[in-house]
Amino acid sequence: MLSLLRHSAAIALAVSLLAACDSRDTDKQATTEATGRVVPVVTSQVTPRRIADRIEAIGTTRASDSVEITARVSNLVTRIGFDEGALVEKGQVLVELESSEARANLAAAEAALAEIRADYQRSQELIRSNAISRSVLEQQAAQLKAAEARLAAARAVVEDHTIRAPFAGRVGLRRVSIGSMVSPGMVITTLDRVAEMQLDFSVPESYLATLARGQRINARSVAWPDEIFVGVVDSIDTRVDPVTRTVTVRCRIDNSDGRLRPGMFMTAVLEKNPRDALAVPELAIVSEGSSKFVFVVQDDTAIQREVVLGVRMPGSVEITGGLEPGEEIVVEGTQSLRHGMAIRRVESSVQRASS
Repeated sequence: MLSLLRHSAAIALAVSLLAACDSRDTDKQATTEATGRVVPVVTSQVTPRRIADRIEAIGTTRASDSVEITARVSNLVTRIGFDEGALVEKGQVLVELESSEARANLAAAEAALAEIRADYQRSQELIRSNAISRSVLEQQAAQLKAAEARLAAARAVVEDHTIRAPFAGRVGLRRVSIGSMVSPGMVITTLDRVAEMQLDFSVPESYLATLARGQRINARSVAWPDEIFVGVVDSIDTRVDPVTRTVTVRCRIDNSDGRLRPGMFMTAVLEKNPRDALAVPELAIVSEGSSKFVFVVQDDTAIQREVVLGVRMPGSVEITGGLEPGEEIVVEGTQSLRHGMAIRRVESSVQRASS
């Protein structure tokens, strides 16, 4: 009986050992399959491209010329010659004021001048025969100049009753009506030259060496988020702000389509230090602590390699060390990769959508 029990125990021990071995073999096979799986990824070849450091600043648009249209004399408005928000030409009549008295004074000045001029011409004939003295002629000459000055003043007063556009541009809101009494300095409307806009913004003084007139800028507005407005640097302030250590830059932006208006907020981007460098998509960068890596493809295997980053650009990063031109890297699918894993190249979602 004792021998039978010992025999049964031996059989049970052997069965358990065999089961344990089978379990370890199954786990080992599963681990092998997991580490040896082929990961689908999107790859790209590293090639040099033209990049530059970016200076980004914010500013506000201004019309290249802007004035408030005001009256120079006091009188009633008799005619308004513009529509609010319309484009006007240089010299176009904007407002006419009641001018009957001014025109009467002009006519009187013209008549007085004609009479004095006739007397002066007669005196010139008489002076030849010594019928009058030269002092009388000189007195009449002075009277003639005074009459001419009074006529010029009368004409100026008449002109002041007609308010014209000093330059071509767009008028603003009308602040008077026909029959309104205006006085000197009273704002009638505004006029902006908007065919070309100015954009003023500040940049750190450390960028002074890279700024120059004629330099191209790209600007964006929240009103037109998908549009890039191209401008050029027109002038650079001669002084650096001692508090902010920045310098003001003024740019010109073409606005022939009239989309930009004075007072708009814009973001300006200038580029400096243009160069040919390697750049990879930002998705290709893998971070581990303070180190940065990419997966380089060698013989259909992902090899993790540390790289040195340069400047960041929208959607991409400059690589200053760790990669060579022509190498193939993984740009999508890095989350599932480990060093030494096999990869299978697939099309990106953009390529699939376009095909």
